[in-house]
Amino acid sequence: MRICRTKADVRDAVKDFRAKGETVGLVPTMGYLHNGHMSLVSVAKAATSRVVATIFVNPTQFGDAADLDAYPRDEARDFALLEAAGVDAVFVPSVTEMYHANKQTTVETEQLANILMGALRPNHYKGVCTVVSKLFNIVQPDKAFFGEKDYQQLLVIQTMVRDLDIPVDAIGVPTVRDVDGLALSSRNVRLTADDRQAALILNKALAYGDYEASDGREAAELERDIHAFIAREPRATVQSVDVRDAFTLEVPVGKIDSPVVILLAASFGDVLLIDQRVSDPS
Repeated sequence: MRICRTKADVRDAVKDFRAKGETVGLVPTMGYLHNGHMSLVSVAKAATSRVVATIFVNPTQFGDAADLDAYPRDEARDFALLEAAGVDAVFVPSVTEMYHANKQTTVETEQLANILMGALRPNHYKGVCTVVSKLFNIVQPDKAFFGEKDYQQLLVIQTMVRDLDIPVDAIGVPTVRDVDGLALSSRNVRLTADDRQAALILNKALAYGDYEASDGREAAELERDIHAFIAREPRATVQSVDVRDAFTLEVPVGKIDSPVVILLAASFGDVLLIDQRVSDPS
């Protein structure tokens, strides 16, 4: 596995792959890898000839400096996991390698970036779009793979690709869960034992919401019921519960009769967790 610290290094690696007529898949990550990331690698390996992973804790998508500082990091462990999974190259840039000191340009989906989690975390998706567009330009992959757990992020990136005519297929990969149902996240390691147990309420709430959505409910009513369901867990602080059209993230009108996505955000201690499920009432 080639470890690339600079843009020139990773471009050289991809140039070598292209010279052999090989396709390239990209798996962008912020490191501290888990089985969810490994599932992205597995799907990428099945879909492309070569896989390039990236590890970069992107400061522009963090609104809270303390959250950025607390983000877990373990480069050696990540490299071992990626190499064992058969990744061909990993791009591990520094902040100064990724961002010019006098940077002036950002990328943003004007509507999708500023609703739901975007409203809860201002400028977050602008940071995501900007760094992902840079990674696409640096690596120039054929396909890129993203977890569906951050469903809004996936739609934001797919919208950016569409609107800017970026020649990359942005592919969503289903959420990977622990055996007890908790969605895998690098943030999970920051949960106390009690909060880790309490966080199971999120997957239970999604199952409850999925069942109730098939009963001809309206979105606002379903949101209230799911909020109350999560609030039964005293260690959970509900940040948002949203039921939106699964394709546009618009608010459904009337009774739910087409696919919706249930989007949850809740804090356990000082750790913000998100989860989602697409529900099809048909």
